[in-house]
Amino acid sequence: MQFQQLQTRLKTLWRSPDEFDVRDCQVLIVPSLSLDQSELQKIAGVHYYEERLLFSLARLRNPYTRLIYVTSQPLHPSIVDYYLELLPGIPSSHARDRLDLFATYDASQKPLTQKLLERPRLLEKIRRRLDSDHAYMVCFNATPLERELALKLEIPLLGLDPDLLYWGTKGGSRQIFAECGVPHPDGSALVNDVASLADVTADLWERQPDLQRIVIKLNEGFSGEGNALLNLAPLAAVAPSQATHGERAQQIQQAFQHLRFQCPTETWTHFEQKIHKLGAIAEAFIEGDVKRSPSAQGHINPLGEVEMLSTHDQVLGGPDGQIFLGCSFPADEGYRLRIQEMGAAIGKNLAQKGALERYGVDFVAVYHPDQDPQWELHAIEINLRKGGTTHPLMALKLLTDGNYSPADGLFYTRRGQPKFYRASDNVQQERYRGLLPSDLMDIIVSDRLHFNSIEGVGAAFHLMGCLSEYGKLGLTSIGNSPEQAEEIYHQVVASLDRAT
Repeated sequence: MQFQQLQTRLKTLWRSPDEFDVRDCQVLIVPSLSLDQSELQKIAGVHYYEERLLFSLARLRNPYTRLIYVTSQPLHPSIVDYYLELLPGIPSSHARDRLDLFATYDASQKPLTQKLLERPRLLEKIRRRLDSDHAYMVCFNATPLERELALKLEIPLLGLDPDLLYWGTKGGSRQIFAECGVPHPDGSALVNDVASLADVTADLWERQPDLQRIVIKLNEGFSGEGNALLNLAPLAAVAPSQATHGERAQQIQQAFQHLRFQCPTETWTHFEQKIHKLGAIAEAFIEGDVKRSPSAQGHINPLGEVEMLSTHDQVLGGPDGQIFLGCSFPADEGYRLRIQEMGAAIGKNLAQKGALERYGVDFVAVYHPDQDPQWELHAIEINLRKGGTTHPLMALKLLTDGNYSPADGLFYTRRGQPKFYRASDNVQQERYRGLLPSDLMDIIVSDRLHFNSIEGVGAAFHLMGCLSEYGKLGLTSIGNSPEQAEEIYHQVVASLDRAT
């Protein structure tokens, strides 16, 4: 009840980031990845992903807005300076005076929010910086931890009520797709043990006897790392019509030990434990020679209004193209308005359920040139959090001061110039290890690839703290055409390769 009372304040506190706001406002940014920590450890340098929300510093262009940004480890001053210098139309020194940085000095494998809650003295320091009548909190994803932090600080959380988290799971997503009449692959209910998973997998195969592969998904995964693929060809002897249901389920259960995991370090023993802890579903794997993975992003504001923000074509990797590596904006014109329309319908359904803030919907698009001129679309899952497509769009808005047009799915500057980008969290090479953020700037400025505010094209960076230790970097390359954005992306990679 107390949390709900706090949340009612958002209706008067919240303003669209696009709006120039001259009111007193304080925003506490806690970029905690409050997800299953053992799943997150599959991602190289994941503890640096707290840097991905640094594009939120764009809010400092409002002259009476103050930001408090909290991280596990202190941010390097040159990284902070980089983002402040990107701010258009305001001296970086003026913005810096309205930015407070706090760190827990704790690199352990815990969510940042939990680290904060374990440090009452640090919390008290943050509380003293807040005017609770004008402050709210922003996070990467909302869980009971974020709710507890909001209650302790007595400020509202601009995020999902954790009681609604089910709608962002694999099982909850499928239920919403069915309610909205959005096409999605055949699949199973959520189960929590291996025998039941084998049983529902056998049921799925019996409903779809022509299936070649079935994907097994942990109910909570990140970037596709929680997916595994079951190849049905070795099970031909127990295919539908060849054996009883019991025999089929028994053989499937044994075959689980040979699942093809998307994460190279995953094992069946560990994955089985996650099935018991998180639950899992079986889902038909969509086959196709011409196949893409687009997504649509939307926002539900505190007034319950749904706004579509973007569409993307996702760049996927891993053994079977299940792991998120990056994206390009916008999605292909052959389907972007259709996935936007489905994304809007899903957003309205979520809003009716009480959801708030950003959400994303992932799709699979398959093209059959000899059958149907239209792309065949299947919704795959809903993400009720910020994601890998959030910060590139934030970068574009910060650097170009433009807006998304739902009419055609393009992004335009104030002068009407359409903009495009290619982005990745995974520009990674072993030989990049040891590069400092200042080295990166030397390389990129020397080759004149940094974002040029006059021409409105160039590269912007994130995850710079990850570079020295892991040889890994985030990049958003912005161009006046998809081809130019792609070219800048490859020029940056080539520049780093030459320098190292």
